[in-house]
Amino acid sequence: MKNRLTLFVVLAMVTGPMLGLFLHSQMGPGPGTEKLAANLSLVTTVFLHLIKMIIAPLVFSTLTVGVARMEDTSSIARVGAKTLGWFVFASMVSMTIGVIMVQLFQPGVGLAQPAVAAANAAALPVASTPQLKDILDHIIPSSIVQAMASNEILQIVVFSLLFGVAAAGIGKRAATLIDWIDELSLVMLKITGYVMALAPFAVFAALASTVLTQGAGVLLIYAKFVGAFYLALLALWSFLSFSAFLGVGPRVLQLLAAIRSPVLIAFSTASSEAAYPRTLERLETFGVSPRIASFVLPLGYSFNLDGSMMYCAFAVLFIAQIFHHDFTLHQQIVMLLILMVTSKGMAAVPRASLMVIASTLTYFGLPEQGLVMIIAVDHVLDMGRSATNVVGNAVASTLVAKWEKELGGAAAPSNARAR
Repeated sequence: MKNRLTLFVVLAMVTGPMLGLFLHSQMGPGPGTEKLAANLSLVTTVFLHLIKMIIAPLVFSTLTVGVARMEDTSSIARVGAKTLGWFVFASMVSMTIGVIMVQLFQPGVGLAQPAVAAANAAALPVASTPQLKDILDHIIPSSIVQAMASNEILQIVVFSLLFGVAAAGIGKRAATLIDWIDELSLVMLKITGYVMALAPFAVFAALASTVLTQGAGVLLIYAKFVGAFYLALLALWSFLSFSAFLGVGPRVLQLLAAIRSPVLIAFSTASSEAAYPRTLERLETFGVSPRIASFVLPLGYSFNLDGSMMYCAFAVLFIAQIFHHDFTLHQQIVMLLILMVTSKGMAAVPRASLMVIASTLTYFGLPEQGLVMIIAVDHVLDMGRSATNVVGNAVASTLVAKWEKELGGAAAPSNARAR
């Protein structure tokens, strides 16, 4: 069944763009094309809504159980320190690779500065320099119900960590409650199986809609930019694979094979969230203990978006090249530190990368109109960075499990997880 799903997703990735190109050549640009693309995208919208419906209860149940079943608070602190330490290291490496590649290929040099029409200017994100108050408001929930309703993953993670730590502190008196929450996670994973059956249809519709509206010509205009960015992603994948190899040896190939389905789903739908339930299931099947996978993976969706962080650094310097602005080494370091803070929680916000880029441009005095130069291909780039986020979090979960000596061979299916 798992292999069939991957096969169907790959088939959808091939046939979707083919249909989009055919319809684009027959219909050309116009209201009819836009209407048909909107109708096609409804299939993807339904799929993503179903995924988002699962995310909040799944993150809460799996993370709470993972934390509550650790032996003591020292175990929680130890695993948390290792996890966050890797996240910071991987994030800095990913952004550094982006900075090096954009300076190596200089994709923005020679491009004309955008003349922004009023309609385009109105569509640009309104950015401001992030303040400490805004960051705290985004991290700490005022209402867990509101956080779950809006799928604020970072806030759900904070509440789930506190809930799990408190349950661990109570000990055996909370055992029945934790068993109930564990049952909830099993139910949510079962629902995930039902929803994933729709993945090939969503992939087909998403790619057909994108190619129908934009055609293949947009990729030719930005060929150097898109090509350099995907080469940067390839370098990041090489780093992540090598890091996993240092931890698990030749089993890294089994890991990459295990996560190919969620990676393809994230790539095709341009959504890291869409791949979360499947990634959790495949990591446990690979041998990552449920408590480690349930702890690391939700945190990764707020603190370890390697592909998205690389994109932000890459895009800021790309726009700076268009406007002939040379960043000093000091400015580049400041930019990386700003992105490290402002990028947290991006997975829960649509097109949040553009907001982060806009705020960074404002900080360095660059015109936000430069965003026009990347909006046209943002979806194409989002596909690559979403898939990279999945790989980065899978590697992080595997390494932490290895360091904690909780990485085994092939595990039992997720609906038969050990209690």
